[in-house]
Amino acid sequence: MFTFISRRILQGLATLLASSFLMYLLVSVSIRPLDDLLESTSPNKAQLIAARIELLDLDTPVVMRYFTWLGNFLTGDMGTAWVSGQAVNDKLGGAVVSTLQLVGAATLLAILFGVAVGIVSALRQYTSFDYLITFVSFVLYSLPAFWVAVLLKQWGAIGFNDFLADASQSWPAMIGAGVVMGAVATLAMGGDARRRATAFGIGLLATTGVLAYLSLSGWWSTPHLGPVLIAVVGAGVAFGITALSTGLKNRRALGSAVSVVVLGVVLYTPLQYLFAGISMSWPLAIVLGLVAAGSGWLVGRLWGGPDWGQSARTAALTAVVVSAMVFIDRVMQVWPKYFAAGSIKGRPIATVGDRTPNLGGDFWVRTLDMYTHLLLPTLALLLISFAGYTRFSRASMLEVMGQDYIRTARAKGLSERTVVMRHGFRNSMIPLATIVPLDVVALFGGAIITEQVFGRPGMGQLFIKSLHNAEIEPIMAYLVITAGLAVLANILADLIYAALDPRIRVNA
Repeated sequence: MFTFISRRILQGLATLLASSFLMYLLVSVSIRPLDDLLESTSPNKAQLIAARIELLDLDTPVVMRYFTWLGNFLTGDMGTAWVSGQAVNDKLGGAVVSTLQLVGAATLLAILFGVAVGIVSALRQYTSFDYLITFVSFVLYSLPAFWVAVLLKQWGAIGFNDFLADASQSWPAMIGAGVVMGAVATLAMGGDARRRATAFGIGLLATTGVLAYLSLSGWWSTPHLGPVLIAVVGAGVAFGITALSTGLKNRRALGSAVSVVVLGVVLYTPLQYLFAGISMSWPLAIVLGLVAAGSGWLVGRLWGGPDWGQSARTAALTAVVVSAMVFIDRVMQVWPKYFAAGSIKGRPIATVGDRTPNLGGDFWVRTLDMYTHLLLPTLALLLISFAGYTRFSRASMLEVMGQDYIRTARAKGLSERTVVMRHGFRNSMIPLATIVPLDVVALFGGAIITEQVFGRPGMGQLFIKSLHNAEIEPIMAYLVITAGLAVLANILADLIYAALDPRIRVNA
């Protein structure tokens, strides 16, 4: 393993060195920092050109300038953007954070929903649900990113902000939404008429009931989760994770997951006092999340049994979800204060930027502000990425489920859950191990169109503005970081192959 990683890192560094040299030459030819002065009619035009040449060291051969830049880059100095006079390190820091927020949320949600829907579509091959998902996926995949972004601005921001000003829902609209969700549940479940009718009824009643509760309780003006909703959703999560991880027949795993939900509800009130008494920050929030996962693992370990590892894993995953709901609930509690802020003006769903200027407030207010700015661009990327992951996961799952070892597993009498989750799902993820890391790198390079429409100061915007200003230092920093992540993504893909398929050895 060490030999493989070392060899791949050395190969990646050699690739980066060669590619950075070629990129520097190409960028130097592409940008023209003297164009504005050459077209100038100023009487001291010659002096201005000479000063610009001296500032940018344009008299030095481009190869020598490259080695000067490389030496500074290796020491951590990425140079200065000559137009703004700002250090590239500072410009890059803000752009990386903005892009990480957007890419992290969009990629995680796209993978979770896309893979899940794709696998269900594969297991329901040639059913109405499969045809519906195929149609929706192709439609979303073909939509232009800028058009999706503009529609989200119109209906997700302007329309939804108007709705929040007078949040009321009619019964026909709520029942109609319930009918739609019931129909989707029916198509997804399949089976005989009784099973389809049960799925439709549950989807109809659940959707209508939730929308009625939100409308009648005034939830839209004071959104919250609270211990009751956390308990209900947490119980559903506990059963769902247990069903996928070990099967509901594993009572120890189910008991450990439910115990974690009960523990989270019991600690809900003490945690509110903890949040009020400490100065919250993102590093501390991550530490608390790790503590929650560790506590869940410990609960599963205490349940014991010969397969205590499965119980610990199930309880840890449930604990992460429950702790996330508690965190989201605490963020929701500042909604009235945020909604009434002068900078918000009663329209909380933002359409531009990554934060509200002059907002102020504590960690919770700033976090809510970050969420409202992330909502629309994340949806724009999610809708398009979701379509791709759905198609990839469906095709991969169909190929795996037709293999001989799947038929052998069924012939041995294994349950369908075991066949699908243990034998089918894991092997179907191998092709995605190549696609996902490279997609993340591509998005990290900047969702240029989405960032442009929503005005987010991310990596894509940094690259475009630097090209426009003919600033080679920010352009090179962007290109080298993106290329370095691409190399890292390929190494990571190889390691994921080995984790998913024991037949693959990375030290071969």
